[in-house]
Amino acid sequence: MKSILCILLPSMAAWAQAVPPANLDARKLDAAVVTYLGKEATRLTDREGGGGFALIKGSSFKDGAIEVELAGKPSAGAFAGARGFVGIAFRVQNGGSKYECIYLRPTNGRADDMARRNHSTQYASEPEWPWDRLRNESPGVYESYVDLEAGAWTRYKIVVTGTRAELYVHEAAQPCLIVKDLKLGDAVGSVALWVGPGTDAYFANLKVTPMP
Repeated sequence: MKSILCILLPSMAAWAQAVPPANLDARKLDAAVVTYLGKEATRLTDREGGGGFALIKGSSFKDGAIEVELAGKPSAGAFAGARGFVGIAFRVQNGGSKYECIYLRPTNGRADDMARRNHSTQYASEPEWPWDRLRNESPGVYESYVDLEAGAWTRYKIVVTGTRAELYVHEAAQPCLIVKDLKLGDAVGSVALWVGPGTDAYFANLKVTPMP
């Protein structure tokens, strides 16, 4: 039996094994519930080639933790620079015109190129602070290395407090990426499943735990 998303009161957790498309407001993505590598999951595919996100209807998030199992890989026929970009957007505002995002580049995790490996994780804040501006103005500050494998299930967790966010991967005790100056400030907004250009992405066991 397929699980359904349960958005509860702000002081409680939100949980879903696979978020049904009816609970998502998908932007430029196709959504479906599938079984992927033994898990029931939400599959999001990049329909138009530019990536996008799927807002979780009814969600509201300021501080707390967002946990999910995710997998990303370049879609068939994707452009050469596709990396399987996959992550979570949070504090999404104004229907998606502004948001914070922390995502992974799975094909970079085991690349035979240290520069690429050091670009395995990424923070961005749209629209004013895209990844390339952050890299150019603050090299190495908003991205980092973590071991990743394209298409494999990966445990992902972000902890957000005020203008600080930490990314934990593979249930590690220490964060692999720390952002101390979230560009939208101490804001409130929705949660979304985020997919970059040329990517097939899968999400399972989403859990949102607001901070008391």
